Amino acid sequence: MKCEQLLAELKYEFVNKTEGVLDKEITAVVNDTRKVSDGCLFVCIRGANFDSHDAVADIAKNGAAVIVVEREVEAACGAAVIKVDDTRIAMSLLAAAWFDYPARKLTTIALTGTKGKSTSAYMIRNILQKCGHKTGIMGTIGVGIGDKVYQTHNTTPDPYTVQMYLAQMVDEGCDSLVMEVSSQAMKQNRVAGIIYDYALFTNLESDHIGPNEHASFEEYAYCKSLLFRQCRTALGNGDDPHFDAVVRCKEPAPADFPASDLPACDKVISFGYGENNDFRAENIELIGSGGDIGIAYDAVFGGERLKITLSTPGRFNVNNSLGAFAVCSGILKKDADGSADVLKDLYKKASEALYETKVRGRLETLKISDRFAIMIDYAHNSMALKSLLSTLREHKPGRLVCLFGCGGNRDKERRFEMGEVSSRLSDLTVVTSDNPRFEKPLDIINDILVGVKRADGEYIVIPERKEAIYTVIRDAHDGDMIILAGKGQEDYQEIEGVRYHMDERELVAEAVERIMAERGYV
Repeated sequence: MKCEQLLAELKYEFVNKTEGVLDKEITAVVNDTRKVSDGCLFVCIRGANFDSHDAVADIAKNGAAVIVVEREVEAACGAAVIKVDDTRIAMSLLAAAWFDYPARKLTTIALTGTKGKSTSAYMIRNILQKCGHKTGIMGTIGVGIGDKVYQTHNTTPDPYTVQMYLAQMVDEGCDSLVMEVSSQAMKQNRVAGIIYDYALFTNLESDHIGPNEHASFEEYAYCKSLLFRQCRTALGNGDDPHFDAVVRCKEPAPADFPASDLPACDKVISFGYGENNDFRAENIELIGSGGDIGIAYDAVFGGERLKITLSTPGRFNVNNSLGAFAVCSGILKKDADGSADVLKDLYKKASEALYETKVRGRLETLKISDRFAIMIDYAHNSMALKSLLSTLREHKPGRLVCLFGCGGNRDKERRFEMGEVSSRLSDLTVVTSDNPRFEKPLDIINDILVGVKRADGEYIVIPERKEAIYTVIRDAHDGDMIILAGKGQEDYQEIEGVRYHMDERELVAEAVERIMAERGYV
């Protein structure tokens, strides 16, 4: 791509303009000094541990044709130097240009919030696919394009990776994108320049506050709100106390934090339980008998009523699914092109898609018996575990059995807290191993037991996770709800720096086969 094309939507000035630079063919766009190549355009980024502005001379020496900076740098012999206000924003815009603006060729849906992003994203993806849209997905569990899943390090990857996968989605025939956008991604301008067709807010709680994330809750909320300055239609949980602050962008920028000059989205749609919401949930019914567990409700919107049934439990999934349906309803109305019969059929398909949605590692139910229910969930801290167990309690199980461990080389206080929460809210706590890393599993288990003994719940210790899962299935009572917590979507166990394959779905299947053999059924 010619340099002039690449810079077309960037505000910049030349600090050093080499002859013919705008007509020069750029071979790559990079921001990693290890990837500098002849003829590339290099973007200098101030990182937490390294600022590539300090290496401009070496970057030029190694072949960069153009270097983008945001502050004064030493001379870059042979390379053109361009100055911009913010190189992170520049990187996002340049990556989009390099891949020919793939987001503009897709119907784009972004989600943000403390909890519920992954579940809501998969619900939206499943609705759209059921209704004929080939839909890519990007988020915590990775990037999904068709049947392929690619692992990423962050919920929202770096700008180049984002644009690369969006371009691949276009190339493979996708017409839609569902994407989780983290507050950290907004803070670092990883999706700058993308104007989403829809942006959805699930909820906001105090989380991700710390030296490597957000300085304060106010900064966290403000960064969430930035997404709603980059969308055409804003949707949000109208019952959340932070709805106006985030969705209507009424959270002011904290002191010493750069304020956005983009306007808030003026088309806002709310969903939730409250009477004033545009999409409202009514007649909620908890389902919980034997091996079946879920929730049903009526979605009421614009004079219409749609019965929605979910095969996963939890009142929070009412909001997740209602928000997902609210987003998709706008797209489905366009698909129906004014035909009431077509729209009715699309709404029916949307309801079916919501029932079929199961998100790996997020209250993922495994149907192995009509007598009891077993689920896998990623809950790996006390806040998540408390929310999970409280949710399952609402379904009135015969017994609530919680099997979990804690990761090694992590905060010990988390172990005490999780042990106490499980002991207080479960009928039986099964303490086992998670990812011991470089600690001894029994040392971690003993820390968990400190918390377990702060409450009065029944507990057992089975250090090997495979054996623990076998035991809870073998000894299950009628009406039990068994939750395998902490591993979620992970398919490995990390021990002394090595990741060994371990998928709880396989462990459950092996346990069932073993029990059947022991009881003479095979």
